[in-house]
Amino acid sequence: MAPIDGTFNLFDHDGNAVSEQTYRGRWQMVLFGFTHCQMVCPRALSRLSTILTEIGDERAERIQPLYISVDPDRDSPQVMKAFLESSYPRFTGLTGSPEQVEKAKDAFNVFARRKADPTAPDGYVVPHTAITYLLDPSGEYRTHWTDAHDVNDLVESLKMHIDADQRG
Repeated sequence: MAPIDGTFNLFDHDGNAVSEQTYRGRWQMVLFGFTHCQMVCPRALSRLSTILTEIGDERAERIQPLYISVDPDRDSPQVMKAFLESSYPRFTGLTGSPEQVEKAKDAFNVFARRKADPTAPDGYVVPHTAITYLLDPSGEYRTHWTDAHDVNDLVESLKMHIDADQRG
């Protein structure tokens, strides 16, 4: 796997310009997806929300969960906010221009490409990498987890990283 740069310049779901620097001092749990995703994204967001509950409030407060859109044509800040607030309130949605999103995808080595699908809303889907990235409080890549990782393993991995940093 190529090195993860972890940089981005996007807009949060409140319309504020943000970068990876905005979240320095906190762990960043980064997932790429889109609001019209029918299965993979809702499942991943639910799993990560469960994991954040399982690690306990003290650890969870040290983490900024970020959901970066790979579908900037449909995912405006307002759409991201409405999507996340109802079911995944711990997450902050990030989006931007197609160019900004491409740069963020490149920084995390994320694949996502629009594909025609007449059965999907607006006639297309966006197949994408289903990986969650963990950046430490200084913004450095620490690890990633695929969608296939067991929830209990993810809980233990996240606890290990956060606790080691606190002791450090």
